[in-house]
Amino acid sequence: MLCFSTFEAELADVIPVVKTSIGGTRIVGRLCAGNKNGLLLPNTTTDQELQHLRNSLPDEVVVQRVDERLSALGNCVVCNDHVALIHTDLDRLDLLLQVCQTCRLDLYNISFVLSHSVLFVQETEELIADVLGVEVFRQTIAGNILVGSYGVFSNRGGLVHPHTSIEDLDELSTLLQVPLVAGTVNRGSEVIGAGMIVNDWTAFCGLDTTATELSVIESVFKLRESQPSAIVDEMRKSLIDTFV
Repeated sequence: MLCFSTFEAELADVIPVVKTSIGGTRIVGRLCAGNKNGLLLPNTTTDQELQHLRNSLPDEVVVQRVDERLSALGNCVVCNDHVALIHTDLDRLDLLLQVCQTCRLDLYNISFVLSHSVLFVQETEELIADVLGVEVFRQTIAGNILVGSYGVFSNRGGLVHPHTSIEDLDELSTLLQVPLVAGTVNRGSEVIGAGMIVNDWTAFCGLDTTATELSVIESVFKLRESQPSAIVDEMRKSLIDTFV
């Protein structure tokens, strides 16, 4: 409740804040991934939760449930409005083959499963691209496959794991087309995604985040020079019309 009231106090004058659960839990940030174009939800999302989110968001924001074994999508996907980085093992066929072999399926059944899974894998990655309206890249951050846990991006900048090399920073910055900085939140925590959220004009961080960490965040995301955009104003009007 404290977290919700904080968001509501800071954002209610600009955009409505929607209270929800996903799969009956309150850890919504780790279970979903989204941007201005769409919202991806895990297969544990109930029909009631899915409908509530669709009713609460503007029609132009696509809300889609994803049938994916790695259901903590917030840990596996990180994105802005143009590019998404995803877990390198998201729907990989070689892992499916290992499962088939573990289950001791014969060659005929393995071939059948794999032949029918190729389309599914392609559709899943395309689903991420289509719903979020982004280019999709399989990447790691400082050798970590949970890209959503170790990086946070906006359309203006990004913060990643403190051990990210200069070479990796350059590569990721080129993919995302935004400046990146290696850093921490919550007094040295490397798990960036669990300690902060950000859009193009504001950020929220854990209570233990130091003044130095806040200064880095304000700088890389260019928050001091940012104001709510016309897009946010339009979204606010659309949401208010929906509630009225």
